[in-house]
Amino acid sequence: MKRIQLHDKIFRLYMPHEDIQTAVKNVAEKINNDLKDADTPLFIGVLTGSFMFLSDLMKNINFPCEICFIRLASYEGTSSTGKVKQLLGLTQNVKNRTVVVVEDIVDTGGTITELDNILKDAGAKDIKYCTLLLKPDNYKGHIDVQYPALQIPRDFIVGYGLDYDQLGRQYKDIYVLDEDETERRKSINVR
Repeated sequence: MKRIQLHDKIFRLYMPHEDIQTAVKNVAEKINNDLKDADTPLFIGVLTGSFMFLSDLMKNINFPCEICFIRLASYEGTSSTGKVKQLLGLTQNVKNRTVVVVEDIVDTGGTITELDNILKDAGAKDIKYCTLLLKPDNYKGHIDVQYPALQIPRDFIVGYGLDYDQLGRQYKDIYVLDEDETERRKSINVR
């Protein structure tokens, strides 16, 4: 599909599934090289957005590892609230372990800053950050994101696990907000 509508917004195709899969394989290769000798790393998927990325990433990891999830939220609509809420806490013991946090997108850095505090307080030995998408122009954090699969501009995107008010996660491609088309359709509906 070239365009999708979610609620009141129109999104156009930004990145096809094949390009996403290439990026996932490339970042998995880096992780495989760096962590092949680590003692059973724990991958922590940040719900809900990371579920597709984590699933595809794990299919390309070639060493023994464990997986668990944590759920944090910081978005309302198309922007970050600046506050991170913990909706599902840490369910695995991370003390003295290598942990790889898997995010869908790192925008301002609020979520990974909160996660870094949680994991350090819980005694993690080594914390690595992997994200499908990094917005370097928005990132205000101080934490190194060692494994960004892709860097993107400030655009608002959906698909491949990312949503707009809970819609759009199921698409295998990534779509970007088409503000011009959204406004054009609004003006037609007003008449």
